[in-house]
This record gives sequence, C-alpha cells and structure tokens, in this order.
Amino acid sequence: MKTVLAASALMFLAGSGFAGECVGENLIAALPGEDRAWIRDRAEAVPYHQGILWRAEKGDAWISIVGTYHFDHAMHPATVARLQPDLAAADRLLVEMGPEEEAQLQAAMLSDPTLIMDPTGPTLPERLSEPQWQEVSAAMEARGVPAVMASRMRPWYLAMLMGFSPCAMQQLTQESALLNGLDKRLMAEAETIGLPVEALEPWDTVIQMFGNLTPQEEVEMIVYSLPMAGYADDYTTTMDDAYAAGDIWQIWEFGRLDGYRNSGLTEGEVDEMLAEAEQILMHDRNRAWIDPMTGAANMAAASGKGVVAAFGALHLPGEKGVLRLLEQEGWTIERVE
Repeated sequence: MKTVLAASALMFLAGSGFAGECVGENLIAALPGEDRAWIRDRAEAVPYHQGILWRAEKGDAWISIVGTYHFDHAMHPATVARLQPDLAAADRLLVEMGPEEEAQLQAAMLSDPTLIMDPTGPTLPERLSEPQWQEVSAAMEARGVPAVMASRMRPWYLAMLMGFSPCAMQQLTQESALLNGLDKRLMAEAETIGLPVEALEPWDTVIQMFGNLTPQEEVEMIVYSLPMAGYADDYTTTMDDAYAAGDIWQIWEFGRLDGYRNSGLTEGEVDEMLAEAEQILMHDRNRAWIDPMTGAANMAAASGKGVVAAFGALHLPGEKGVLRLLEQEGWTIERVE
C-alpha cells in the first residue's frame, strides 16, 4: 500500500501526460478534415491560444512567462536555454509548486491516505453501473492498481490516474521519470545560479479544489475519463505534438470532441463538465496567481530586476487565462518567438 501511495504522490505532482518511451498516434492528425477544422476554429476563437513564451511589462516591471509541460519533451532544453538570460536578470522564479510544497504534498499523501482514498463512503462499484465499473476496474488493473484499491479511490484521483497509460504507470514509479519536465528543469537551473524559487499557491490547492464536487459530478468525471483510458499513449502523443506546435488550446477542444463522441454523455453534459473543470482547474487558480506575480514583479523592479513565472501551458489562453487577466490590469503582453 505504501509503495502504491508513493508512486501516486509522484503522479499527482506530475500532472497529466507522459513522453518517456511510451509512443502513440496523434489523435488529432488522424481525425477527418472537418473534425480537425472544428477543433482549429474553436481554438482560434480563444485569446492567446497559441504560444508558450510571453513577456508582460508595466512601467519598469516585467514578467517572463513560460507555459510548461510537466514531463520530458524534446524542446525543453532549447526552452531552458532561451530563458537563461531572463533567469539571470530575475530576482525569483515563480512556479505552481516549489520544492518545499512538493515535499509537503508527498509527506501528506503518505501519512494520510484519505486524501485520495475514501475509507467510509459508498464504493465506486456501488456508484457506477456494472459495465462502467468493469471498464474502470480493468483499466486500473492494467495500470497495476488492484480493483479493490481502485474501488475506494476518490473519483477525481481515479479519473486522473486513468489518463496515464500502463506504460507510463510503470515508469512513473521511478522518481527520475519526473525530473526532466520543464518545471523541474527550470527549478534546477534556478538552483544552479542561486535564484530563489517561490510557489504561486499552497501545497494542498489541487486537493482542496475538488472538495465541492457533487456525487453526480464525481461520477461524470470518471465516465468522461473512460474513453481516453484505452488510448492514453495516443493522447500523450497528441499533447506532445500540440505543445511542440504551440497549439495549446487545441488539446482542450479535442478532449471536448472526444467526450461528445465516446463518453456516452450528452454534448450538454460534456460542456457543463468541462466548464466546471475549467473553472476549478484554471480560472480560479489563474485569478489567485495574479497578485503574487504582479507583486513580485513590482518588488523586483525596484532593484532593476524582473521575475520568471512558469506554470502549466493551459493556464495561458482564454478570457480568464493568465495573459488576459494581466492585460486587463494594464500589462502589455508580447509573445516571444
């Protein structure tokens, strides 16, 4: 049990997606032309939908912003090299979760399994239909998680695990698998040059934000995640390619189309669930990050420096994305090629 929880803590820190040696097919490229156009048109309607490197300026203050991918990627070394001058000119690196927060999260998950396990409530076989539970249990068994353990997992956590392929789950039990993500590479670079690293949010933010889901919303989260559980390597390849092209929002709209076609939920239910997920996972956090970022940049400007902010790339686009929120507060936003 402790080994599984240790691996789970690593996966939780990692976020979704895994490059490594797990190879799949680009699911967007395999779609018919009209479906690709549908995804492209919806993505292009979103502000700041493309690009991972940005600079925000207001007066003498500046923020160098990078949208990260939490696992290894062929373009990470070049991205770190591109950011080295900014890191050298900054007085701190801001990340979602710094080393101290990561240690707190791992320790909490190992000492308190109820953060991700529900020992007293109804089991998932009782909450799902028989066919749904059979599909879930088979997916989790393939990932090395016994059905009896999966039956007691909190729905949001189980849904996240199903996004990892069996191949990725095997590799994720090794902590070294997480050290090559862009976040970790930037933190390592900061340590090398003696640049302080600060977290944008408390260590338990992601755990807390799922606490207000209704029982029905929890079940729908699992049902929505079932299709991608069968082709997680393909899904990861699709994310890798979208990130490399800077087409950040296309992966979100692909998930919507996939939900329409394969989840068994109505389009309205998929849209409602994605809107809820976007609010919880991105909008609320984006808003909470603005003051720490701008406050740090203004403080740094007093000594002729700036800050570098690195966080998941999906936080960049949208009317409620970080870039638009900064723009609304008077910051000039420029994409860095």
